[in-house]
Amino acid sequence: MGEMVQIPYNGSSTNGYLALPTSGQGPGVVVLQEWWGLVPHIKDVADRFAAAGYVALAPDLYHGESTTSPDQAGKLMMSLNIAQTQKELDAVIDFLSNHQAVSPKKIGTVGFCMGGQLSLYAASKNDKVNACVVFYGIHPHFEPDLANIKAAVLGLYAEKDPFVPLESVKKLEETLKSLGKTVEIKIYPNLDHAFFNDSRKDAYNKSVYNKEAAEDAWQRVLSLYKEHLQ
Repeated sequence: MGEMVQIPYNGSSTNGYLALPTSGQGPGVVVLQEWWGLVPHIKDVADRFAAAGYVALAPDLYHGESTTSPDQAGKLMMSLNIAQTQKELDAVIDFLSNHQAVSPKKIGTVGFCMGGQLSLYAASKNDKVNACVVFYGIHPHFEPDLANIKAAVLGLYAEKDPFVPLESVKKLEETLKSLGKTVEIKIYPNLDHAFFNDSRKDAYNKSVYNKEAAEDAWQRVLSLYKEHLQ
């Protein structure tokens, strides 16, 4: 459904996967990758948003690199430059905001794992973001400015996620509420990290995907976007 496009950035350009709705127009959604890179699963998620009526753009934050190795993925994630990545995210949001297919001119962000934290970070740095979705977000270096968030926030987490402790999730929710932000946090019981990813397997070759939780999460995302983007 989608295609790779060039996104003007800092006098040059960066790549992204753009998927358009069959209607020809819709609100914009930035789909932010897991630490693996711009892999087929992330492109598939962008296609799903397009099928739901959104103009979805998934930037390639690793600039052509991707991996299936957790060790390499960790190295790629930690090598992201905060200042450069913020500029790229701003460029991606501007690209969508100015795209002729984006109507109304409203933008949502959604990200998974590393991308989840970047979704929240982007919303805290760019007031063009109207709705922000975080799937089990984590990155030790990207600290969002929660007080600056204008977007409605939806956080989707797993109870038994070893990377994202429940204490940090609860603290995030409490902080956002204390700041008067619009926030909903859903914690799925007895599930692990990456429950939305229907293409991944763990170290024991067992699928981490949970169909029931993933479908519930998807409906929550669409409900948020319907309220705040359409």
